[in-house]
Amino acid sequence: MSVLVDRDTRVLVQGITGHQGTVHTIQMKQFGTAVVAGVTPGKGGSVVEGVPVFDSVRDAVAKTGANTSCIFVPAPGAKDAVLESVDAGVRLCVVVTEHVPFHDMLVMYPYARSKGTRIIGPNCPGIGAPGKAKVGIIPNVVFRPGRVGVISRSGTLTYEIVNGIKEIGLGQSTCIGLGGDPVIGTTFVDALPMFESDPDTDALVLVGEIGGTAEEDAAEYVRHQFTKPVIAYIAGRSAPPGKRMGHAGAIITRGKGTAESKVAALEAAGARVARFPYDIPQLVVEAVRSARR
Repeated sequence: MSVLVDRDTRVLVQGITGHQGTVHTIQMKQFGTAVVAGVTPGKGGSVVEGVPVFDSVRDAVAKTGANTSCIFVPAPGAKDAVLESVDAGVRLCVVVTEHVPFHDMLVMYPYARSKGTRIIGPNCPGIGAPGKAKVGIIPNVVFRPGRVGVISRSGTLTYEIVNGIKEIGLGQSTCIGLGGDPVIGTTFVDALPMFESDPDTDALVLVGEIGGTAEEDAAEYVRHQFTKPVIAYIAGRSAPPGKRMGHAGAIITRGKGTAESKVAALEAAGARVARFPYDIPQLVVEAVRSARR
């Protein structure tokens, strides 16, 4: 079992004929993902890397049974791309696109939720379950099948930490890159129950950063409802107040969203918090050993 994606995941790529869409279609196929369709208006009837291209998501879903969308459409068109997928019955939309206006997310998110569609992103690396499916841009080489779940707000840190878990001899059940924008479709608190109920996840790595209260909210959930070991890391300890650091959501405002408050909340909830990313693999090993005793 895995979280959100599995061997039954059938992916359509919106924006497949663009450079990024094509490159990552190849990578997803090499990972073992069933990429069954692409969508670029006006390019219907063409083929990209063996994948048929359609003019609309509705046609793609009807002809191929696609149930998941990976979106590489430029920011001005990302909202329409998501709404088109939702209306076509797609149940998971992974929005890789950066710079999506948060006002657009305020339209996309409630509409998708009302129709039973989950959004991951925007501005995210996507999701991967080794041996099953990958939707997005996380490098294939960092994965190894295993029993450690990962949820993260940071793309690059996701790659580094997932690779570190692999190099220490463990592997991942599912890895979800949530995205670093102020408004995202899936939060830590949304993802935590899925990992709690996943029998193939023994421990969870939670990667956060300064800004907002997502990590404090996650800590509250972990304290009361999550029973598996949690290893955490918070990026941005040295960030000065009022400065945006990397992501649009990574900004401290009037003392809120600091690394210190997040670390304190997670530690109080029983999580083991790493000071540096390279400490995480060993903490995972120790947590898994403790859980098995």
